[in-house]
Amino acid sequence: MISSFLQIAFAAISCWVLFITIDMIWALPREGGVVGAKAIATAIEKTGGDIRGGTMMGNIVSSPDASAGTLLAACGVYCFGIPGGLLATVLVYIGNRICYDPGYAGTTGCFLATFMVYLGTQIGIPAEFFIIGMVIAILTIQGISHRHSSRLLGAIWRVRR
Repeated sequence: MISSFLQIAFAAISCWVLFITIDMIWALPREGGVVGAKAIATAIEKTGGDIRGGTMMGNIVSSPDASAGTLLAACGVYCFGIPGGLLATVLVYIGNRICYDPGYAGTTGCFLATFMVYLGTQIGIPAEFFIIGMVIAILTIQGISHRHSSRLLGAIWRVRR
């Protein structure tokens, strides 16, 4: 039981770090890359959140980004191994084009997560734990407190710059 908990915690931390790193590399907090991101960011700022973190959260909601990519990669690897993760990468790329998303955070996140999850399975962490870990990572960014998570993301963005 404790071993499973630690494996899920490791997977969640790995997914969170990958997800945030990819979004920061693609500069999602800088400005809304897709329709709706700016409106979400403004609404989050009005509740006491950080505009930069809110912009990143708006991008997450409005388009396939690194969180969706990492979750789909984990599901793809769970079902079909590396080919499943690569298929998920193609699907996220198509989703980005449908949303007119000018960035490639989702595609990059999905591609890298495919190999992260596969390597995790090689050291004994099942792919389904990465699915759980990604859900936990998404919840900490989107579901618990928009105000606090936007402030955290804004602070990380300012450190990045």
